[in-house]
Amino acid sequence: MASLGQETWQGKTVGRGSAVTRAAAAVRRDLESVAEAARAAWRGPGRERDLLVQSLKAAAAALLAWVVARVWIGDPMALMAPWVALVLVQATVYSSLVQAARQFAAICIGALVASGAQAVTDDTTGALALSVPVLILLSNWPRFGDQGIYAATTAVFVIATGTVSATAVGHRLAQAALGAVIGVAVNALVLPPVHLRDVRENLAALAREAGDVLHMVAGDLRKGEWDGQTALGWVRASSRLHGRLDALRSARGWSRESLRLTSGILRTVSRVPTKALPPEEEDERFSRVTGHVTTLTRTLAVAADEGRTPAAPDAAALGRYGELLELIGASCRAQADRLVSPGAQEDPLLDERTEAVMRELHERLQEGLREHAGHGAARTAVLGALLLQAENIWAELDGRERSR
Repeated sequence: MASLGQETWQGKTVGRGSAVTRAAAAVRRDLESVAEAARAAWRGPGRERDLLVQSLKAAAAALLAWVVARVWIGDPMALMAPWVALVLVQATVYSSLVQAARQFAAICIGALVASGAQAVTDDTTGALALSVPVLILLSNWPRFGDQGIYAATTAVFVIATGTVSATAVGHRLAQAALGAVIGVAVNALVLPPVHLRDVRENLAALAREAGDVLHMVAGDLRKGEWDGQTALGWVRASSRLHGRLDALRSARGWSRESLRLTSGILRTVSRVPTKALPPEEEDERFSRVTGHVTTLTRTLAVAADEGRTPAAPDAAALGRYGELLELIGASCRAQADRLVSPGAQEDPLLDERTEAVMRELHERLQEGLREHAGHGAARTAVLGALLLQAENIWAELDGRERSR
């Protein structure tokens, strides 16, 4: 029994030791990520530096609002101004204005309801019990967005401080208006946030990942070592492209919003020039490329399923098809490089020599398609579908209509 108890105790010790080790590893990873973010912010423009600048702007807006309200104006109830200024330094100037209107409305409602509840009950606890539940429910009103909670917090603050007179409420609202003006002004005039870099980075990442998927498929096809599980891996890889596409669309929406209400003068002092924004047609083009890549991988997955009617083409035809996908994937990567570095020279894969190689492979695949036609419709249908998707992808990348 003693031995069993000792083993149990040792097992618990080992378990606690493992938990401590995992926690230490998690803390170490977090510290490393923080250090990497700091290095990235120091190296040059990027998301990390944008976050640093936005955080410093919010702190500066709060400090400026406190100085104006407390030091210059001498208001003893100056807490509201820096509070509002701090939260209104948003990711875009437009969102700052929208959030300012919503938050100011919520604060006004919260202060008025709190004052009414205090006048009716003449008791702090009773006023809180009367006003806060109503304001919490009201905070869910979609018109308030995520600013509705400030109605309830303002009521708690007003009632807890015991200042519910008309003069005190007027002070609170004036301070909120002052903080809103300072927060929006700082956000709009000091390095106004213009989010264009994320669009370019997400678009380049989508193009590069599409090329990676095509290279992965091409490599497996040329080796001739692939089966249903391999094909499912291709499908999963192509599905991840849709997540990248969603991120691109989100970044595009942020870029549109960040350009609203920012004049030409403000854009000249922004961190990213407006001309850096790729046209929206590029999003649609690579959205179509993503769809074709997904269809291509699913066609191969169906062909690899022994329980389905379509059959995979022979190894020689698939090897040639792999060559074609490899060149198309290289073209995707080349376009990704040019998106990251607009001044980069034209990739040699897009010159006339590469065009001739593409046409030669196309002709060889067409011959293979005619050969397959004499051996059954199933293999012919699969090869034809694969060839069609490859042509569609190359037509999108090349930008010119191609003969089928």
